[in-house]
Amino acid sequence: MPDIALYVLAIALILFGLIGTVLPALPGMPMIFGGIWLAAAVDGYRHIGSTWLIILGALAAFGVMMDFVAASLGAKRVGASSLAVWGASIGTVAGLFFSLPGLVLGPFIGALLGELVSGKSVLRSTHVGIGTWLGLLLGALVKLVLSIVIVALAAGVWLLHT
Repeated sequence: MPDIALYVLAIALILFGLIGTVLPALPGMPMIFGGIWLAAAVDGYRHIGSTWLIILGALAAFGVMMDFVAASLGAKRVGASSLAVWGASIGTVAGLFFSLPGLVLGPFIGALLGELVSGKSVLRSTHVGIGTWLGLLLGALVKLVLSIVIVALAAGVWLLHT
């Protein structure tokens, strides 16, 4: 009976983790990996062994990293100044403390302010802010696809070892 409860918890972690890849209030990738790891541990690592856990963990770590670098990459892509890239990074981290509006607006405002401080026009700064925001959206898309890939890989490996 305790095993069933742990499997239910593992599935809940994975499902809420998938939701968390689009809702920034939840740490999606860590929840998904935690759910997979819990299921593997309850199973005694018979279906998903340490090699697969390392692979899935590395993919999850890459997904988490995407959260922090996507806005900066978007800013760089549109030719932002180094102050704008720093602003986007700081805005991303600061946005974490303000839920969804902070995560959406933080990188944009940070890049915009950084570009303004570097002496660029308001129009140029807005262009950089929009590029930053598009980078953030692309990062979220990559994170969502990566989350689905992680869950599909784990399910496939589990089914192959039954």
